[in-house]
Amino acid sequence: MFKKWMSALLCAVFVISTLGSAAAATPETVQAKLADLETDTYGTEQTGAVIDRLNKLEKDYDGRHRSGSMMSRLNALYDEVYTNSPQPSILTGLNAIEWNIDHEVSMKPVDTRIVSLEMMMEGKTNTGTYKKRLGDLGIASFGTKDLPLQQVVVPAGTLIKVALVTPINAKKLKAGDTVQFKVAEDVVVNGKLVFAKGLPGEGTVQKVKQARNFGRNAEVDIDFNKTKSIDGTYVDTYIGEEAKKEMKNLAMAAGASIAGIAVLGPAGIVAGAFVKGKNIDLPEGTELIIETKTDDTVYGVVTMTVDAE
Repeated sequence: MFKKWMSALLCAVFVISTLGSAAAATPETVQAKLADLETDTYGTEQTGAVIDRLNKLEKDYDGRHRSGSMMSRLNALYDEVYTNSPQPSILTGLNAIEWNIDHEVSMKPVDTRIVSLEMMMEGKTNTGTYKKRLGDLGIASFGTKDLPLQQVVVPAGTLIKVALVTPINAKKLKAGDTVQFKVAEDVVVNGKLVFAKGLPGEGTVQKVKQARNFGRNAEVDIDFNKTKSIDGTYVDTYIGEEAKKEMKNLAMAAGASIAGIAVLGPAGIVAGAFVKGKNIDLPEGTELIIETKTDDTVYGVVTMTVDAE
């Protein structure tokens, strides 16, 4: 009876969109690509002439300027940082090294992450290009510059435990708002780590209804639509039936993980006064289960753990 009540409450009060959405496409303009690179490298988009900004990025990553047109140079650097073809990207390598050292992947910029890893490994920061420093960290961490990365198919329905970064409060959210979350536990598929603790995800608020009289509780409809894998690519995710089933199996709806839902009571009238419905207020760190929407091929870090069939 309790499980049936909680199941109905989850559907009525914290509505989760079952529609996944495709990951954002690669930006096409110079400004958009520069903004991505600078934000992920330094933490913020830089200012100044485009060519000067590109020169700085090339110097920091490569120690030299590439030949060719400005657009071809930018595209080449962008591909090296983000694209896993024909080999894993720079960000994939950094994610793998960071996870192997600290068993968690940070959402901080490249420069900050490299400095932090060097301090953990050697107690000091090093000089040189990002590529050289990552190569040194790879050797220190894995014993080789050739990182143990292999492609693996992540099946649709793969479950991922995530934790909210953005609190969910019905009084403060509106349709169109972005909700940030992060992976809360490593996910290994066929002996390859594909989602590492700390990797980011992003959802979109679809609809918000405020709590009203007669015990009508607040409703928040959120599409948890994309989660970053260890190789830096976003995978389509959502809260589907398997995710809901797993949350009920783990009693997450009744525990502290989503206590904001669990404490909500039924509609009613007390002592002749109208009872106002309950607000939804889920703090940062609240844990949920989501799942992958489709089969996806990504690079994963080879581990000693192999999933049970």
